[in-house]
Amino acid sequence: MQPSGIITQASDHESSQRDAMLNCLRDAPIPSDQLLQNIGLFIESKNLSRILLMDHLFRQIVDVHGSIMEFGTRWGQNMALFAALRGIYDPFNRHRKLVAFDTFEGFPSLHEKDGAHEMMFKGALSTAENYDAFLERVLTVHEELNPLNHIKKFEIRKGDASVEVDRYLKERPETIIALAFFDFDIYEPTRKVMELIAPRLTKGSVVAFDELNDPDSPGETLAVMETVGLPNVRLKKYRYASRVSYYVVE
Repeated sequence: MQPSGIITQASDHESSQRDAMLNCLRDAPIPSDQLLQNIGLFIESKNLSRILLMDHLFRQIVDVHGSIMEFGTRWGQNMALFAALRGIYDPFNRHRKLVAFDTFEGFPSLHEKDGAHEMMFKGALSTAENYDAFLERVLTVHEELNPLNHIKKFEIRKGDASVEVDRYLKERPETIIALAFFDFDIYEPTRKVMELIAPRLTKGSVVAFDELNDPDSPGETLAVMETVGLPNVRLKKYRYASRVSYYVVE
């Protein structure tokens, strides 16, 4: 297991070289006002492919009305990327809200369908204390750097998403979902939220998953099988990023 608590398939050599890249970032003699402009110096192909994937997903919904929701946002990188991409592709759409759901305290509970992998324990994948406040700060800066910055167009919902998504949709009955990104890893919240958002999807909506067909997280696949059913969707993947899959509502 890595120091972050994430288990990877990286070789010892790969891990050492990523540590070396991290040290390059920490030691960079680039002036602070130019560091973010040159952050690409430190983005390896694996991480770049993830960024390109988020761009690919966003481009699928440019002409689809509705909000973007992420279920299991953890550190919030996807939300930050979606905020930046909205500034590029959809800068004046005040209705394109970004909503992030997470406990920020790791898995609230587990089901027998989640399997017995060593990552499957209550509290796994937790974040730093009060991380939701830090993520709020980051996303606020993204908002300020994009058009319509006087209108808040994102929200972070902390807590069990099985409860919070239901509450959110009752508070905002107008909600339509153009893009739903599932990264819970586990069975129960995936199944429950899939059921909750089904009436909020339209033809053209994109539903994406981080752990389908993953032996470490069988609960996600089982939840999809028991809700929409695999034979009922055309499951796709982005050719340059092997992990994530998605379908477009037809």
